[in-house]
Amino acid sequence: MELVSYPASLVDFVSQPWHWAVSGASLAVILWLMTWLGRKFGISTSFETMCSVAGAGKRIPLFQRDLKDDMWRNMFILGALAGGFISANFLQSPDPVQISQQTIEHLATWDIPYSSSVEENPGFLPTGFFNLGSAFGIVLAIIGGFLVGFGARYAKGCTSGHAITGLAHLQLPSFITVIGFFIGGLLMTHLLMPLIFG
Repeated sequence: MELVSYPASLVDFVSQPWHWAVSGASLAVILWLMTWLGRKFGISTSFETMCSVAGAGKRIPLFQRDLKDDMWRNMFILGALAGGFISANFLQSPDPVQISQQTIEHLATWDIPYSSSVEENPGFLPTGFFNLGSAFGIVLAIIGGFLVGFGARYAKGCTSGHAITGLAHLQLPSFITVIGFFIGGLLMTHLLMPLIFG
């Protein structure tokens, strides 16, 4: 009879790899609570709030926001940042992120190394390329960040706003926008990435 091994501590339990369904169920509960409270789940609106705090609302009507009404979203963002910092620095999984061998081999054809060592690659992105020491990586991050920000504002919402809240509320504009997200992802993966990295 095989014995079931249990984590030695709460930290070990929390930092082990979790099944994706845990995140899905958590999102469903959060979305239900926010809908019940009359709120919409989305992250990109917080950028408007930041611009308003910085004074952009004095000149541009888009950034004229009720900061008191946005306080819950700002606390949510701060909590997400704090949680990410705590997870990355104190609750890191002892096991490497599971990436398929086919993906690792495909990255190698673009001269992007990927190590299965937790120390060398703590997350999904190959740190040999995506880091502040790579000028090309920095340029791509800046361009990508601008395009993501522009797209989120042009679409009047980000992936979390449209794909989570919008679809859950059966909104047709969100459904169309999510189709656009997938088309853009496929174009990036199959057309633009080979041009950039190949």
